[in-house]
Amino acid sequence: MPTKKIIFSLFFLIFLVLGSVIWGQKKLNHYLNTALVTQPTLFTINNGSNFHRLGGNLLKTEIITDLTWWKVLGKLHPELINIKSGTYQFEPGFTLNDILMTVNEGIEHQFIITFVEGSTFKEWLPILNNAPFIKPLQETEAQILKRLKSSHKKLEGLLFPETYHYSAGMTAFQIIKKSYVNQQQILEKLWADRDKELPFKTPYEALILASIVEKESGLSADRDKIASVFVNRMRIGMRLQTDPTVIYGMGDRYDGRIRSKDLREETPYNTYRINGLPPTPIAMPSEAALYATLHPSTTKYLYFVSKGDGTSYFSKSLREHNNAVQKYILGK
Repeated sequence: MPTKKIIFSLFFLIFLVLGSVIWGQKKLNHYLNTALVTQPTLFTINNGSNFHRLGGNLLKTEIITDLTWWKVLGKLHPELINIKSGTYQFEPGFTLNDILMTVNEGIEHQFIITFVEGSTFKEWLPILNNAPFIKPLQETEAQILKRLKSSHKKLEGLLFPETYHYSAGMTAFQIIKKSYVNQQQILEKLWADRDKELPFKTPYEALILASIVEKESGLSADRDKIASVFVNRMRIGMRLQTDPTVIYGMGDRYDGRIRSKDLREETPYNTYRINGLPPTPIAMPSEAALYATLHPSTTKYLYFVSKGDGTSYFSKSLREHNNAVQKYILGK
């Protein structure tokens, strides 16, 4: 009889233990797999943080409401405690399991920063320095060029304009370096495959003209014809006479208008006054502008004028061009 009681007591104890384990596992699963995040939430884990501190921070930011199962979770799932520092974005519907998997795998949130085609380095600076979670530039333009091991005196044109992804803590210089490498690779590839007998001695000269083509192109379909106008002018020694270079040479003095005196002013960039190309690019050209410059249309055009709808009218003679100016610019 005592033996039966002992056996019964053992079975009852085993039942209680199993019941407790099953109940605990259900509670833990519920703790791990209940949706916690209702809106995109940025969350930063600093260097030196650990699993215990993470729990406290999640509680402080009200992503979780209690730490009852936190220690148990760490003991039963040691694969989830190797958290990595960084800035993460928790998406709507994220569970605690999703959060822990994200921070254990180090899947940091990727921010984006965009530089448009035809923008200048001066326009890049506030974008870089005001972007969230980026360490602002500490270097001058000259120092940046030195770090990039570039022999040029200006960054203008050397950076590829597009949308870049970055993680928190990245420096502005790192983004500049990436855009610099991209532009060099694109220019190298296109230069190697360029049309023959173009009036460029170096890839940098092509980059300068591409920046002008970029600024003059209201419609992408016109790029190769606009490039042909400038290439044709260079071939016969005719001045480029393009307004965007005048504007660039004016710098901060430009107020939205070009006056006759501005066209007469002698600056290194005034292509109404200088022969050939200006000393540097005047903007960051796109790959399309570079391609058009190195593969211009075969034309006899020497002039073009904006028609006011994004397209251009192209002319072979000054007389035809003057008539087009009368029609499209002066409305006569």
